[in-house]
Amino acid sequence: MTGNNYYNFNRNFSGQPYGQRRPSPLDGLKRFFTSKSTVSILVIINIAVFLIVNLSRLFFKLYLISPYQFSEGGITVLAYWLAVPADLGLLLLKPWTIITYMFTHENIWHLFFNMLMLYVGGVIFTEYLTGKRLLQVYILGGILGALFYIAAYNIFPAFKVQLTPSVALGASASVMAIIVAIAAYVPDYPIRLFIFGSVKFKWIALAFVIYDLWTLIPGQSFTNNPGGHIAHLGGAFFGFFYILVLKKGLVIKQLTNPFRKWFVRKPKVKTSYATKPKNDDQYRYERKQHQQRIDDILDKIKKSGYESLSKEDKEYLFKESKSK
Repeated sequence: MTGNNYYNFNRNFSGQPYGQRRPSPLDGLKRFFTSKSTVSILVIINIAVFLIVNLSRLFFKLYLISPYQFSEGGITVLAYWLAVPADLGLLLLKPWTIITYMFTHENIWHLFFNMLMLYVGGVIFTEYLTGKRLLQVYILGGILGALFYIAAYNIFPAFKVQLTPSVALGASASVMAIIVAIAAYVPDYPIRLFIFGSVKFKWIALAFVIYDLWTLIPGQSFTNNPGGHIAHLGGAFFGFFYILVLKKGLVIKQLTNPFRKWFVRKPKVKTSYATKPKNDDQYRYERKQHQQRIDDILDKIKKSGYESLSKEDKEYLFKESKSK
């Protein structure tokens, strides 16, 4: 019996060595939730708050008390004290809600969709930028989304009639900030959709923004939640602005230091090079783009041969081979 036959004999029909099994989707979920990444921690917090809010509803029902009895806006009591109100007087009574609202969901499908988009956008975001920056965009994007919502309901007469009972809750504004931020940072990042095939991420982000704008047009709205869509636009604005500022070499302040200026320039580093030194994010971004270009060229060679390459592709590949 040869060595190769012995190796194959000790493998099961799935191609895995005996004693090992093929990884399942549950294994992937387990790895995600135990990874302690910024994305997984944010998802866990949102799920935990969702469970607590709905357990409180069960508690009220077991004691034959309406879970809506001591709240306004058609939401349960605990959700009401976590959701951000449009009324400035109520906001002064519960100022913490400008943070807690972005982790609060009552509806399972609202939670599911937001967490799905947080996972997709967050994983791509942390490929190029740090988990710390992801947290900044989530928190600050959510805050700006809340401010957009509050301002709209206090400024425009069309919303003032709903001012007192109106509250906002959900991670949508924060998620929109992340989606738009990474779309602005790597606009050509490909996402494979079931129906449309490979789509550049910038078009997905743009579709979300257009939908939010469309729902605010009188007579065209598909929803009765204009405040939520205004908050989404606030989050989207922050995500785009964050990347615009980041690409200009500025740094968002530490969230734990409220006394520093919001934006401070990085200290200049003396160097003999004529070009400005790259920061870590710029280096990771360029390295990722470079590897993507090489992979695309190798795919062309694999499919159609070397002669199918353009002159620019051949020169790029030649320079790469000389640098090794």
